[in-house]
Amino acid sequence: MKTHFILLLIGAIVACCASAHAVQDNDSLDPTALRCEYLEEPVGVDSRLPRFSWRVESHRRGASQSAWQVRVARSSEALRRGKAELWDSGRTAGNDTNQIEYQGMALKSGMECFWQVRVWDEKGNVSKWSEPARWAMGLLNEQDWKAQWISCEDDASYHKDRSKLHLPAPRHYRKDFTTKREVKRAVVYASALGVYDLYLNGERVGDAYLQPGWSDYKKRAYYRTHEVTEWVRSKGKNAIGAVVADGWYSGYVGYGLLVGYGPDKVGRYFYGKTPAFLAQLEIEYTDGSRELVVTDESWRVTDGGPTRESDIIMGEAYDARMELGEWALPGYKAKDWERAVLASRNPRIDTVYTDRAGRKPVNLGFEKPPVMQSYMAPPIVATEELPARSVSEPEKGVFVFDLGQNFAGIVRLKVKGERGTRIRLRFGEMLKENGMVMTENLRRARVTDFYTLKGDPEGEVWSPRFTYHGFQYVELTGLDVKPELDAITGIVLHNDTPLTGEFECSDPVLTQFGKNAQWTQRANFLEVPTDCPQRDERLGWMGDAQAYIRTASYNADVASFFTKWIDDVEESQLSFGAYPDYAPYPMAHGGSGKSFGSGWTDAGIICPWTIWKVYGDTRMLEEHWDSMTRFMEWRYASTAVNGLGTSLGNPWGDWLNVGEKTPIEFIDTCYHAMVLDMMEEMSLALGRRLEAETYRERGEKVAKAFEAAYLNEDGTLKVDTQTAYVLGLSVGLILEDLRSEAAMHLAGKIEKNGFRMATGFLGTRSLLPALSEHGQHELATRLFQSREYPSWGYEVVNGATSVWERWDSYTKEFGFNGANGKQNAGMNSFSHYAFGAVMEWAYRTLAGIDTIGPGYRHVLIHPRIPGSESNPDNEVVDWVKARYDSINGPIRSDWKVEDGMLRMNVEIPANTKATIVLPSKDVSQIKEGGALVRLGEHFHSIDSEGDVTRLLVGAGTYVFELPFTR
Repeated sequence: MKTHFILLLIGAIVACCASAHAVQDNDSLDPTALRCEYLEEPVGVDSRLPRFSWRVESHRRGASQSAWQVRVARSSEALRRGKAELWDSGRTAGNDTNQIEYQGMALKSGMECFWQVRVWDEKGNVSKWSEPARWAMGLLNEQDWKAQWISCEDDASYHKDRSKLHLPAPRHYRKDFTTKREVKRAVVYASALGVYDLYLNGERVGDAYLQPGWSDYKKRAYYRTHEVTEWVRSKGKNAIGAVVADGWYSGYVGYGLLVGYGPDKVGRYFYGKTPAFLAQLEIEYTDGSRELVVTDESWRVTDGGPTRESDIIMGEAYDARMELGEWALPGYKAKDWERAVLASRNPRIDTVYTDRAGRKPVNLGFEKPPVMQSYMAPPIVATEELPARSVSEPEKGVFVFDLGQNFAGIVRLKVKGERGTRIRLRFGEMLKENGMVMTENLRRARVTDFYTLKGDPEGEVWSPRFTYHGFQYVELTGLDVKPELDAITGIVLHNDTPLTGEFECSDPVLTQFGKNAQWTQRANFLEVPTDCPQRDERLGWMGDAQAYIRTASYNADVASFFTKWIDDVEESQLSFGAYPDYAPYPMAHGGSGKSFGSGWTDAGIICPWTIWKVYGDTRMLEEHWDSMTRFMEWRYASTAVNGLGTSLGNPWGDWLNVGEKTPIEFIDTCYHAMVLDMMEEMSLALGRRLEAETYRERGEKVAKAFEAAYLNEDGTLKVDTQTAYVLGLSVGLILEDLRSEAAMHLAGKIEKNGFRMATGFLGTRSLLPALSEHGQHELATRLFQSREYPSWGYEVVNGATSVWERWDSYTKEFGFNGANGKQNAGMNSFSHYAFGAVMEWAYRTLAGIDTIGPGYRHVLIHPRIPGSESNPDNEVVDWVKARYDSINGPIRSDWKVEDGMLRMNVEIPANTKATIVLPSKDVSQIKEGGALVRLGEHFHSIDSEGDVTRLLVGAGTYVFELPFTR
């Protein structure tokens, strides 16, 4: 009997232990989402010390990482055997999960590396090893490149007639080769002066568009790395090929044609005349031997392919009757193809280049880029397809397709007809009253594609490869009968930056505007952060980018996208230190010596600072520190003797303000103070205390100059514009004890203006934050909800699916000619993200998601609930749902006011902590999970001050309920 009892007891203990082990597994801290240099299993990494990141996940409240261990090996099999011949960090104390720098053996060009991580939680429990992740190195040394730049033989003169478009056909390149043994791995490193598609054995490699990317080719060219093992045939015949088009290298760029920039003012050839191609195929056989196939004079080339015209801005023309058959397969008879030549053998082309900075001699012939850099941003890919919603026929034979959304990309044409029939496709963002596509705002951009049928009785399908458009409507002509709805399908293109933000609220207009901002961001985050995707501009305007970057980081994972573009920004820096108006910088704009502007030039500081704040990236700061320091020295030297700003540079100012022009000198003073504060903060983060002190002292000088020149004793400003108050408040130049009065005066100005804003690009971004942070949150919410011109809601109620360039891009009274009927319809984009910067306020203030310090290690949840008087014109916002997928994991802030109660759902990712601010000073009325909030295991501190209570909590999900009266 006693023995039986003991056995039962042992069984119970074992069962309990098993149960406890199961609970522990369920609540374990597990590493997930392994990334290298912000990317998932990247190839072509050219950092010798790549950085790792991961997230940790747990269902347990307060779960955090106390230590980590990373192992790196040459194969995943080695890791599974516990071998880490490249690096084993050992158990490393700390809760860092990103910006972890590789510290192992020296990495070599082309090397495959595999890594995994395990972590210890706050109780000392260790996780399982993660599944191995992979990255591959690029070519680290100049001597690693054995390929040569090739081109076609070209001794013709360049196009000089500005009155006519010149749209050369892309060139096809090919070469056959034979593999002698079993292939283990094959990699192609490729680049172009132009844009290319790569082919192997008849198939296009990968799904990226417009490779390798845009740079200043005289200084640097990007290359791409393609893993092609699956395409290369072992012990047999193979063929490699490419199609190379003008792209940004020699095609039309920006408004060059419109204003007469470039050689002979033709608007093209900003970097050279004839595109070139570079490719290096490295084959590793299973026996350890290697073989190279490189671009050289053994390749063949032709311009006789089916794409007869190609330009990123102007469009493409494709003649299916001229298709080359199986040109990318081995054994193809390229009898009419020419032998490729080394690009360096084409002659120099000395001419004169013209832009607003004057005239200068240039060589349009080949110049080898001195630096080859791996493209480490997400590629441009097709992320979505949009079926046509309707097709109309406003004029006989003119068929207009509505895709229902303004976006950037191309279309897939599906058509059947007689051989030789030529289809024309024109693109536009809006329709005129007569139902025809509006094209006035495209200016000199043709934005037209052509397709000539080959007469296939089964039908034909085509999409362009080397162009893109910004549009919602497609005008099709060339058919005798009305096409089917599926004749046109929209293909959405943009850099593959995954969406990270979700925002919705009880006001459907605001929810829609949030979606519009995301669509506009995707339409313009295409290689660089462009101003607009439709007209002849598409430049990386710095003022737009700096105003919007914080919103961009809520909407999507833009870490690697902006890391790449900030390289472009430094590359574009002017010799005396200023950053130009846009990057890359193919042409000067503005007067001689004035190719920069206040608020635009400062993007060179604001954008790196923002990426550091959002992602905790200090390496980027170090890499660009010399450039930023040079800029700051120029900026300080350019101020007036008393520390005030000046009107040097282009007079963009508060661009597109509504009737209130703020002096450039005032704006310059505020932006100088802003970047001084940022540089002080970044200096401290990098341990540069002496530099921090210098920036602090300079900031104090600017602040005193501002006070003396602009600030009155009653808190008003001598510059009496909405933007002046917004900048003075947001930068902190208005004395602290006068800020409330200044905010009240700003509110009064808005009220006198019919409760309407008058701000432009620079003022709008900070308008609502300045109001909310200085006692005017009701007014901020009212402006956000307004449907009257000028407002965000005005666009939505007028049918917008994107963010407009101008507050009055369209009015019912004057159509596309602005609120006064006198606006230039040509300067009128319907996809322009700058005014979408208000979504930063929606996430940070209305939803209340923010970071305390860099990198969301300490999350702030502080929603500002609008009062009952916030909107006499529309229903008050009574619920918000917001989610932000931070670098550490998802953060959620949902709140709802109902029946005198405020209910909040909050999610804080593992391995972080959060300060949650609730609108009640009475802790005894606050419940979480149905129980009163008490200091203890989950609430590390409780602090009531004024009208709020601050709770310090660990990771987890929390459900709060408290009485709330608006």
